[in-house]
Amino acid sequence: MIGDRLVVAPEVAAALAARRPVVALESTLISHGLPYPQNLEVARASEAAVRESGAVPATVAIRDGRLLAGLDETALKALATAPAGSVRKAARPSLAVALAAGGWAATTVSATMIAAHAAGIRVFATGGIGGVHRGAIGGPAPTLDISSDLEELGRTPLVVVCAGPKSILDIPATLEYLETSGVPVVTIGQAELPGFYSRSSGLPSPLTSPNVAGLAAIARIHLELGLGGVLACVPVPESEALPADVARDAIERAIREAEAAGIHGPATTPWLLARIAELTAGASIRMNTALIVNDARVAGELAVALSIGDVEG
Repeated sequence: MIGDRLVVAPEVAAALAARRPVVALESTLISHGLPYPQNLEVARASEAAVRESGAVPATVAIRDGRLLAGLDETALKALATAPAGSVRKAARPSLAVALAAGGWAATTVSATMIAAHAAGIRVFATGGIGGVHRGAIGGPAPTLDISSDLEELGRTPLVVVCAGPKSILDIPATLEYLETSGVPVVTIGQAELPGFYSRSSGLPSPLTSPNVAGLAAIARIHLELGLGGVLACVPVPESEALPADVARDAIERAIREAEAAGIHGPATTPWLLARIAELTAGASIRMNTALIVNDARVAGELAVALSIGDVEG
């Protein structure tokens, strides 16, 4: 059973036992998303944003065959400074491999959701989710390259707070896949789906909520009914967002270059994100760090709203 491999940090366990709000945070941004020391700075800032909202952070990772729900400062730094290539990336398909291998592994969206749900955590903050890659469905040579994030959202009862699907994806197909999987996609505060790098993707959001309290009301009922996960989308702060045309041009150019270079499969996303950072002179990285911290703040507010509802109920 997963509980046999789950180690919940004392602070997180105490909060859960007292029915206080807790927010799960993923660890791939620490090991694979940003270089040191920016990775550690963003991890600390995300945890601080959760605390400022009134919740307890629980960064999730794998070490020596155990799923850890909550990392202390020593563990965060160890993960952030681990030698390149020494940290595995764990998703649902590779979770057992990561646990069997020993050493450090960082959890992606799907693996973090599995661990958080096992611990009793209801809210999880990340940057952007994976989805249907361009050309995966209906293209000249379909690849069925679809992130396991989408399947996990359909099966695991957790609210995932993000800045929308990553802009390098086929966003309309990703929304269709989520609808087929029964996942509500709710954008907070605007009618358009966030574009990850920019505040708008140019597509209407399937559902909207004026504020976190409205989202909490939807999420509570969805989770109580056992209908799987909820995807909550939060626009990147306006001061950090890329102009829509700048983001679009950089993404399209990076995708063309990746196709010309024959880059495909798991290597595609990290290559595209790195290339977009080059094309935007680092602006996409600054935006990415800002939205990660902002998502953590909103997730903390959501966890608090759900906790207040528990008391009132």
